[in-house]
Formats: sequence, structure tokens, C-alpha cells
Amino acid sequence: MRAAITTLLLVVCFASLSGPVLADGFIVVHPPRPGVKPIPLAVKYHHVDVKIDDQIATTTVDQVFVNPNNMQLEGTYIFPLPDQAMVSQMSMWINGVEMKAEMLPRDQANKIYTDIVRKMKDPAILEYMGNRLFRVRIFPIEPRSEKRIKIEYSEKITAESGLCTYRYPLSTEKFSSKPLNDVVINVKVRTTVPLKSLFSPTHDTDVVRKDDHNAVVGYEERNVKPDKDFILYYSISGERFGAALVASKEKTQDGHYALFVAPRHEIDRSEVIPKDMVFVIDTSGSMKEPARRPWKIDQAKAALRFCVNSLNPGDRFNIVSFATAARQFRKTLQPVSGDTRAEAISFVDAMEAGGGTNIHDAMRTALAMQGDDPARPFIIVFLTDGEPTAGEIQKPDDLVAYVRKNAGASTRLFVFGVGYDVNTHLLDKMAAENRGDRMYVSPEESVEVKVASFQEKISYPVLSDVKVAINGVETYDIYPPSLPDLFRGSQLVIYGRYTGSGHAAIRLTGTVQGKPTELVYEVAFPAESKGHETIPRLWAMTKVGFLLDQLRLKGVNVSAGHRPSGPAKELVDEIVALATEFGIITPYTALLVLEDSARPTASGRPGGPATPAARRLAEAKDKDEESVEEALDEADEGLVSVTGEASVKASREANRLKGGSSGFLTGRGRKKVDQGETYLAFDRAMKMKQTFKQIGGKTFVLVHDVWYDSVFKEGMATTKVTFLSDEYFDLLSKHSALGRYLSAGSRVVVCLGDKVFEIVT
Repeated sequence: MRAAITTLLLVVCFASLSGPVLADGFIVVHPPRPGVKPIPLAVKYHHVDVKIDDQIATTTVDQVFVNPNNMQLEGTYIFPLPDQAMVSQMSMWINGVEMKAEMLPRDQANKIYTDIVRKMKDPAILEYMGNRLFRVRIFPIEPRSEKRIKIEYSEKITAESGLCTYRYPLSTEKFSSKPLNDVVINVKVRTTVPLKSLFSPTHDTDVVRKDDHNAVVGYEERNVKPDKDFILYYSISGERFGAALVASKEKTQDGHYALFVAPRHEIDRSEVIPKDMVFVIDTSGSMKEPARRPWKIDQAKAALRFCVNSLNPGDRFNIVSFATAARQFRKTLQPVSGDTRAEAISFVDAMEAGGGTNIHDAMRTALAMQGDDPARPFIIVFLTDGEPTAGEIQKPDDLVAYVRKNAGASTRLFVFGVGYDVNTHLLDKMAAENRGDRMYVSPEESVEVKVASFQEKISYPVLSDVKVAINGVETYDIYPPSLPDLFRGSQLVIYGRYTGSGHAAIRLTGTVQGKPTELVYEVAFPAESKGHETIPRLWAMTKVGFLLDQLRLKGVNVSAGHRPSGPAKELVDEIVALATEFGIITPYTALLVLEDSARPTASGRPGGPATPAARRLAEAKDKDEESVEEALDEADEGLVSVTGEASVKASREANRLKGGSSGFLTGRGRKKVDQGETYLAFDRAMKMKQTFKQIGGKTFVLVHDVWYDSVFKEGMATTKVTFLSDEYFDLLSKHSALGRYLSAGSRVVVCLGDKVFEIVT
């Protein structure tokens, strides 16, 4: 390895969350002569194909480097490997000659890493310390040319209590000179034991379940610099319902866990719960906007036709259209048959838009159809594009109370808000109080696609009145507080905290066609587990989503430093604490963090942000950075407004944060359906200046050229270590977990357990 190494390109990191870090290849470029610093290479595309057979994963990586320089370059391609992985193929030809790779022992690999760090004064390579390596010399890398490399390797995936974890981190952010044209990951899973849940806690994936033993998971983005690990959890079980647990815990702290519950994909007709469905559709005049084509009413009618044709034998249904008054297809619920389908579609075809919005009459008509059979779920699908303007009850709180009073135990209410003129507080409360969910369709989205995708998900209910109890280990702070019904192809993701450790029994109970069902699963809560760093942050994000919902629906105005009192103040304080500790930076939490920083300190002195995130945001605001100011204004409006675009985005953002907990929003089409916007104003503003980054399970914020761990607070005592000193590398050898965190830069403050290390120059 030459002494004059100056430029490093990492194509893609493949970082394990426990134990050694592993990564895709990177190229160390050697300058053509002293004093010349070539432009860093870029990554054109990165494609990953994964085949998982039971617990053996074969990963094929296809990557293209681009040399943007007008000079010929020489480089060394290095590929770090995990302990259990074996490379089966590497394809790279130069001038028709296949280049062979050389495997390096671990000690030599570590020395190469250390030499690169010392000579380049770039700590980024520390992320890969501790791996086996193989390398190959690359020459020539022609000017303005591309260099394509393909790697294939296999590894064994370990299973913990029936849960398997496949990890593929994407971390080119620090090295590629420009965004990648496209990043694609395709995973084909085949198992002998039936598959239950498939869930990516890190990326929006499209999951297609072919049967109980085969599934395809896809992820794709364009013009991005990937900056977080791709993780896929999948569980296997021969039981009718599978349950799997994954936990993260420090020795001296309470742990976090995620519990996955999923039914098998292939079910007998006898196992499908017959359901009653009433489709309640707004046909007021606003559903036919002259400037919008296709009209909302036409999209809603197309969605209704799909829903009617998707009903199962044994189901019963009805349709209610409403404007100034409500109309119904039939007086009572109708059995599904060829005749009733055809007649219902004729009723849909005849719908026309016009009149006011009488939500009370619509809900009164729908709720009157509830049966007295507790074995049949009663599902109302309610679609509207406006606020109540007609009827005996028009006040939102009175409408919520009316539905609450008249809805039975088996009633589930799912709402679709179309456009920005809806009353989000009304719709959110109606859905939340009746074991359903809310979905919003923005003007550029298709009503037909949203409703049809939803109907496909809830077509086959398999377990209702779901409850989960854990005996043997104390658990608390569990989200979601109440569980939705389970449908074929869906899953529940439950997050929580726990104290102690040991074996525990998970009791899953519910009803199938009115008959009680109970299943018991044995799991282990570890005393210490550092292998799943995403779990604590996912728990925190889910909790923040629920807290923000409560804050929004209370109508609390937290703008201009006006802090509420009583229970609302406790909500705000908890949101601030979670947001700063776990780096959950949304417009709403950023706003609250900023206000929190303006309160007097314990000494009575005003001001003084308590965390780096608050300080960075305060500085951005003080500099009148337009994007931050506008984002915070919009966030404030979204917190307190009831209608309008900001209110819809606020509702969708809170629902997005709660994302892992909505069983019927997982599975096929999840990438396309109701995931809301990644509406992160502070993140958007700060990332343009590269002042916010995620490394492993930690968030770092750049303040005055120092990368601060988000959990660091003013006044904490630190241990100072000089960058690249012997003490620096000795520290790394003693604390292997520090490597990836110190890769943030040459000046870093990082909290590790009860110690705080400050890297200085």
C-alpha cells in the first residue's frame, strides 16, 4: 500500500449491527504523481440481488465506479468480509484480462486500515476495522471511464427464536463524489418452514408473498446517497400464527424489544372470518372539481367497483352515498352474489356529485346496519373530501361522540380523507376510537389506487379482537396501545420496553368466527444484546408518533414559546426528550426542541440549548435560513390547524412515525400505499449542509465543526483524546464499537455507556 494514498472511495458498506462490520468494496486511488489530488471517484449505480434459501443467503453485488478525472489512475480494490461469509465469485476484467483477488489475514487488514487513516487523516475508514480482507490491483482506470465490478458471496443467517435477520447497510454517503443514479435491492426468500412476517424497519419496501414458502422483497431509489443500513427481518414457524421477538439492551439499562406477529399466508376458506362491510362515499359537489381530471367522484366510483368485486362469498355489504342527505343501495346488508354485485355496481354507476356534506346522516345510516353477531367484524370504509356542512350534528366533537356512542364492539372504522379541505381532527379521532386507521389522499394521488390497495389488504380477516400478553418479564411503554385485527398477508409489529431478563411466555389471544383462540410462544429476553441497534430508535419513533397525535388532537398551540400546562406539558416534555435522545428530527419535534432550548436553565439563566440538535437548529434559525424558517412555520400550522395542507401533512407524519404498528399497512404495496411523506423539514434543511447524520443506532449533529452525539448534554465530563495519536488507536483497540462512531470525523463527541469521549485536534 503506497505511502501517498490520498483518495478513498467506498461503494457500499455492509455493516453488521453486532460484531464485526462488513462492507462492499471500496477503491483506494493512488495519485499519478506527488502533489496531484484527483477528484474522488463516483458511484454510478449499485444493484444487489439476494437469494435466501432457508438460512443461507447468497448476495450478488453489481457496482460501477466512474472516474471523472482527465487522467489515468491506478487503484487498489479492497473488499472487507464478515467471518462467516465466503466469496464465490469476483468479476473484473481489464483489457480482457481477469484480475485475481488476494485474501489478507486479519492483522494485515487492520494494519492497512490504520495506515490509510494515518496517511489520509480521514477517520471514515475506521468503520471497517476488524474484518478479513481481499484485494486486487486495478490499472488502468481510464480518464472519464467506468469500471464495473461484480462480487458474489454466501453467508449463513442465524435465527433467534424463529426470527432471521438479513443485513445490508448502505453507507456511500461519505465517499461518493455525487449521488448514485439508482440503488436497487431485490431479495428472494424461500423457506422450508412456512414464512410468517417479512419486515424492513429501515426502508420502504414492496413485499410480494407468493405462498407460504416464497416471497420477494424490493427496494429502489434514484439520485440518492444511501446513509443507513438495509435490514430485513423474516420469521419462520409451523404454527398457524407465528410470533418472533428481537431485543436490544445495555447491561445497566432497561431494554427495548420488537414483537412480530403474523398469520400464515395460505389459509383455508373455513379460516376466513366472514365480514360485514359498508362503503360510505361522499358525493358532495366538491367531489367534481372542474379543474381536476379525473374527477374525484369518478376515481371513488372506480374504487367502489373494485371493492364490490373483491368481496368474499359469505360476506355481506351495503353502499351509502351522501351529500346533503344520505342514500343507500339497500335498506339492509346484502349477501354477496352475482346478482347483488351487478346491482351494486349499477348503483355506483348512477352516482353523481352535487350538494352539501352531511356526515351525521351518513354515519347514522351506516351504523344502523350493525348486526348482533359478534363473530362478524363490522367494517365501515368512510371516504370524504370536506368538512360537515349539513345535518343535525355538524360540530366535529359532537360527531365523534355520536359515533362513539353508537358503534358496537365489532365495529371498525377506516377513513379516507381526499384533498386538503378535510377536518383531520374529526377523521383521526373517528378512526382511532373505533379500531381503524386514517389514510389521506393528496391532490396528486389516485383515490382509486389507495382504496383498492386497502380493500385488497382487508379482504381476508383471520383474527379479531387481538390481544398480546407477556408473562415472565416485566414490560411497559408498549405501542400501539390497542391492536388492530389481523388479515391474511398482514402482520403486527409491537414495540416496548422491558426490565430484567429471562424466558417469558407470549400469549396471543383473539377470536375466529366468534370462537376464542389462544396461542402461547416461548421467547427469551436477553440481559444484554447489542445486535439490533435500530430497535430502540424504532420504539422511540413509534412513541413520538402517538404522542404527537395526542398533542395535535388536543389542539395545543406550542408556538412562540407558549408551553401548555398540566398533561399537555408532560406530552411536550416527553416528545422533546425522545426527539433529542434518539435524533427524531421532524418539523414538530424540531420546533419543540427549539422552544425547549429557550427556557431558563437550572441555574435560572435564560437560554442555552441543552443539546447539540437544539443548538444547531437555533443557529440556523438565528441566521434566518429560509428553508428552516418556512418549515417551522408550516410545522406550527400543522400542529394547531384542523384543515388544510399543513394539517393533513401533520396527520400523515404522525401516522408515518407510528408506521411499524399498523398491521394492514404492511405487505404488498406498502411502498405505494399511505406511507405519508418523509416530511422532515429540519432534516431537509440540515442535510443540504451535511450537518446531520446517522451512524449505527446513533445520531450525530455538527456544531462548530464538531460532531456531537445527540444524547450528549452540556456539562457532561469528557475524556479528551487527540486525533490520530497513539492514545487514539489504543482507545479503538479497547473499544471496538467506537470505530464506526469515530468515523464521523476528526472532531467527535460520542457517548458510550457511562463514558463520554471527545476527539480533539
